[in-house]
Amino acid sequence: MQTHVLGKTNRTVSAVGLGTWQLGADWGDVSEADALAVLAASADAGVTFFDTADVYGDGRSEALIGQFLRSRGEGHGITVATKMGRRMEQLPENYVMENFRAWTDRSRKNLGVDTLDLVQLHCPPSAVVTSDEVYDALDTLVAEGAIAAYGLSVETCQQALDAIARPNVATIQIILNAFRLKPLDAVLPAAREAGVGIIARVPLASGLLTGKYTAETTFAENDHRNFNRDGSHFDVGETFSGVDFAVGLEAADRFSALADGVDGTTTQAALAWVAQLDGVSSVIPGARSTGQAEANAAAGSMAPLGADFTDGVRGIYDDLLRAGIHPRW
Repeated sequence: MQTHVLGKTNRTVSAVGLGTWQLGADWGDVSEADALAVLAASADAGVTFFDTADVYGDGRSEALIGQFLRSRGEGHGITVATKMGRRMEQLPENYVMENFRAWTDRSRKNLGVDTLDLVQLHCPPSAVVTSDEVYDALDTLVAEGAIAAYGLSVETCQQALDAIARPNVATIQIILNAFRLKPLDAVLPAAREAGVGIIARVPLASGLLTGKYTAETTFAENDHRNFNRDGSHFDVGETFSGVDFAVGLEAADRFSALADGVDGTTTQAALAWVAQLDGVSSVIPGARSTGQAEANAAAGSMAPLGADFTDGVRGIYDDLLRAGIHPRW
């Protein structure tokens, strides 16, 4: 497994991590036993970075991770990033110290730790991203030892750039995959210059980049790929990366053809391409089974895909996706 430094946290983490939204909610039901097995399979395959949030299953994801880490004992070597800010309506006036303390205290209890490794504001409004008071509060939490470092999970490239400009922001989490290339223009260069780590989320475009979906594919009623296609529950960019499903199927077919020349599966090629981008600290696919977890982790040790592969990715994006995706995020 390749490793990278996680921005200003100065922690070394696996190039492929594990996103744990699916262990909490919004991807259909996952049993406790299956969730713990996924965490174990990931760790055994070399994954040392778990990403979660306080709202994933109303804390279920955090609690399961805490349970798993206790079973591994001290020295488990896993960095856990959580998020806060979506337990209340996302209004700028709710992003205050009193709420930050309550949210981080709850996450510390769920995870069973005194100090959280990394806390990210969970896709806050732009007015929060640019607020001096917000960063002062986060700096206070670091000084008090409640959190070791902080970053932001953002929706847009402009939000990322605004946050990167802040001196103590350690990481930026942003949607980055073969169907969402805009972060390559300015965000990754700015992050590299500032020493900020990039955590790439939704790396498979909610599964489109696995190449396994067809027009007949259906999703469970409680799966966001069913209920959030119109963005009625949260930012539509979080579901299929904002790509229209029919257009995404066409783009996925082309990506699968491009990946045919790679020593690995289509899914692994999609993950490896993101993980190998200069400036990306870790890419965080989800997994619902041990097999998925092991296969995803294997992408972290793939050989460099090279410039020709990147040219192919850009061609798909320019032909099918740029007009609809690039101006929005």
